[in-house]
Amino acid sequence: MNNTRRIQTFIGAMMLASVITAGYAGFVSHALHTYFALAVLVLAAVTSRMKVKLPGINGNMSVNLPFLLTAVVNLSAAEAVVVTCVSTVVQCWPRKNAKFNPQQMAFNVSMMAFASCLANLMFHADRLRGMQWSSSTWGLTLATATLFLGQTAPVAAIVAVSEGKAAGQIWWSLAHLSFPYYVVSAGVTTMVQAVSSHLGWGLALAVFPIMYGIHRSYQLYFGRMAETLRPETLVKAAGAGA
Repeated sequence: MNNTRRIQTFIGAMMLASVITAGYAGFVSHALHTYFALAVLVLAAVTSRMKVKLPGINGNMSVNLPFLLTAVVNLSAAEAVVVTCVSTVVQCWPRKNAKFNPQQMAFNVSMMAFASCLANLMFHADRLRGMQWSSSTWGLTLATATLFLGQTAPVAAIVAVSEGKAAGQIWWSLAHLSFPYYVVSAGVTTMVQAVSSHLGWGLALAVFPIMYGIHRSYQLYFGRMAETLRPETLVKAAGAGA
């Protein structure tokens, strides 16, 4: 099986998994949160365009994660999937004069739909409700971990297939770069939930300025890291050391 066929097979498997989980999400979702879902959708879509390039990896990271987590823990599974899919399409839509890649779009949307749906179902699982996890920090921790693995593992796998590299090494590099952001996002989501219970969800969604600040910080941090990874920079550093 050649490289192109492997990539197509992997994307097809990812799409099948997302269709199955999304179908189940629609089946088990009954309650709707129209205005809250619409507000989260708008904010997730807007912040999805705030992207930072991950150094050393052919990919980027968006700062819409807290709003995706908010959708996962506060909305139905179907609503969480819709919010995730729309924001992913906005995130991956090419900029002006850039070429549209349908395979990349299909993979990203499928991966994010699968990850968010699985995280929502884990958070709202009946057995976890009996253990009082779904309303605690442990429930959010489990949802964040599920979303983290559901996003990073498929990305590492598709990069390994397309570039012929070791999936484990790619995943470790990706996890090392993105894990702190997942921790921060879980903290922001906890803050949103706490504020929502006292002052209403409208005020809680005013965390947008916080995410913009995080976006700028990551841009500066990863920009400096990428600068140190450039060959000419390494040569200069070696010359200085000599």
